[in-house]
Amino acid sequence: MSKNITVSDEVYRRLKREKGDRSFSEVIEAKLDSSGTLAEISGQQMFDTETADHVNDEIESLSRGTVERITDETA
Repeated sequence: MSKNITVSDEVYRRLKREKGDRSFSEVIEAKLDSSGTLAEISGQQMFDTETADHVNDEIESLSRGTVERITDETA
């Protein structure tokens, strides 16, 4: 039996890089069997809270700049 799950685009890209010729299920299962966590595969909790907040702020800032440039170019 199989189940469908939804993951972010970034998690999908990371899983795809990791899987090689294995299935996504095999990648996840191997990580869990090695006492790993899904956070290790998905990249969650890679940074302390302060660093994560800084990264999120930078991403938001860069995103705003992109939207402004697109708006300027199409106006």
